Amino acid sequence: MPRYFFHVYNGQGLTRDDEGIDLADQAAALRMAMDSIRSIISEEARKGVIDLDGRIEVTDESASTLDSVVFVDAFTLRMPTAEPGS
Repeated sequence: MPRYFFHVYNGQGLTRDDEGIDLADQAAALRMAMDSIRSIISEEARKGVIDLDGRIEVTDESASTLDSVVFVDAFTLRMPTAEPGS
């Protein structure tokens, strides 16, 4: 199984993934990146902050970038269109 690495770029700077994880394929790595972004944002939301200005770069064992997933792409954002009762 190939090994993928998930490097996080956000308001905290760069957090390199030096361990990586073995996954079946690149599609599984993309799903892992999306799940990781959602986990990061859920922790921030508990602190009252949602910062979607970040990305995860997925690389392979040779350090080639396979995907770059921006945080906002991991979500469907719905905003209120009008106040209730208006």
